[in-house]
Amino acid sequence: MSDHDARPRLVLASGSPRRLALLAQIGVEPDAVIPADIEEAPRRNESPRALAQRLSSEKAVIASEIARKRPELGAVLSLAADTVVCVGRRVLPKCEILDEAEDCLSLLSGRAHRVYTGLTLVTTIGGQRHRLVETRVRFKRLSRAEMSAYLASGEWRGKAGGYAIQGLAGAFVVRLIGSYTSVVGLPLAETANVLTGEGYPVHRAWTPGA
Repeated sequence: MSDHDARPRLVLASGSPRRLALLAQIGVEPDAVIPADIEEAPRRNESPRALAQRLSSEKAVIASEIARKRPELGAVLSLAADTVVCVGRRVLPKCEILDEAEDCLSLLSGRAHRVYTGLTLVTTIGGQRHRLVETRVRFKRLSRAEMSAYLASGEWRGKAGGYAIQGLAGAFVVRLIGSYTSVVGLPLAETANVLTGEGYPVHRAWTPGA
């Protein structure tokens, strides 16, 4: 049996190209991508951190259940993450229309906000490993010209809080305390740790010829 056959298969419960790229950054390529589309609205009185953790768990479980019906995958680890941007207890939307993005940028301008990423790994025997990563981000005070230019770029579309830190909006960030990759969408240190803890050989690809 080869090393590849011996290791558990990895399923990513997200179609996000950002999360795929982040996994590739640490040498991890999922065996399957199974996006789990669920209702993402907060429940009544649900905190932003609880929301991030719940959504990641629900997505990981759904993808795991789908993967188990695909016998060619065998034993699978199902990985999911969900990122929530908030000001206080107010959860900012994943912006789809211009007015939403403008409201978010106006709110974030010149102030700090928090980004929570919930990470869930469903194990080969159906258990769950969780991580919750909190990052504090402060934006500069945005001029009308800066806001207009960013809105015109369209980069905000589909992004929590109406911005992508790895893109043009990186020019707005004056302070970040926590995990940069978590704000992008997948905290890499925590991801590598939970995968390694379940027997997935994250570091093997780092060695040429391994």
